[in-house]
Amino acid sequence: MCPHVANFGLGQPLPDHSTSWFATHQFIAEMIFHARVENHPCRTWEPNKANLFYVPFYGGLYASSMFGESNHTIRDDLAVNLVDYLQKHVGANGRETTLESSNQYGIPYPSYFHPSTVTEMLRWQLLMKESDRPYLFSFVGGERKDLEKAAIRNDIVKQCANTTRCMLLKCGSGASKCHEPTEVLKVMTKSVFCLQAPGDSFTRRSTFDAVVSGCIPVFFSPHTAYTQYAWYFPEDAEKYSVYIDEKGDGRKRIEEELLKISSEKVEKMRDAVINLMPRITYAHPNASDAGFKDAVDVALIQLYRLIQENVKNSDMEVPMGLLDTI
Repeated sequence: MCPHVANFGLGQPLPDHSTSWFATHQFIAEMIFHARVENHPCRTWEPNKANLFYVPFYGGLYASSMFGESNHTIRDDLAVNLVDYLQKHVGANGRETTLESSNQYGIPYPSYFHPSTVTEMLRWQLLMKESDRPYLFSFVGGERKDLEKAAIRNDIVKQCANTTRCMLLKCGSGASKCHEPTEVLKVMTKSVFCLQAPGDSFTRRSTFDAVVSGCIPVFFSPHTAYTQYAWYFPEDAEKYSVYIDEKGDGRKRIEEELLKISSEKVEKMRDAVINLMPRITYAHPNASDAGFKDAVDVALIQLYRLIQENVKNSDMEVPMGLLDTI
């Protein structure tokens, strides 16, 4: 992970790109979140004036380091100590073991784009809106023959390979172009639809790469996005995405299903996806005020609203400062 923790967790700058682009690791969100809140314009150094307290516990990275530990007492020691120590806390985790929501709230996987200003965001949005997309759909991923929830991938790879309307970036073990940000972006920015099939987990970093690329996501399980990211995506999923039931007949004819969607509908969906870019993007931590609400701002606002709901029937008074300033 050493190359990936550089630049506040953004990773290494991408060559031949602007200063807003980095080779960001998919499981590093907690480091970026920490860096963002440290430099956030709403941060206060006076605890009695704070509406939220952020605890920088890197649960996802800690879990990654302990996967091979067979002694559960040793494996869980740091997390157990944290729970014992804290009565109330706010945290952010970057692996799907804690990232995917159950009684928690999912935050986006970080993509490669980390703008410092609203001008950089607007420039990229306009570029994606006007970009030529010669491919109807694409898939970045590989087959998962031993995972039942990922069986749809086998159909996708086969169908994509059998049509000129699909661009396939096939991933496998070892070195792969799938780990090269420029190659991933090259595929997604040339595609109208980006297929999002479950893999090792239901959620996919690729979903957020697609949004940043202005590519309409196509889901095959509701758990890839709809049940995970209520803070970030519209409740009406048809506004920004396509759903093809992985257990339905549509999975066998993906190209045919996508061709049924009118060009007018496609244009509206792409506009909706492009409008989602700011709220699922992690702004550069050096930008104390980027001029748009990013993924961290959205989380802080929603967490504050949860606090308000929890105390509205109590005698506790909660200041309104956060919503006024973010």
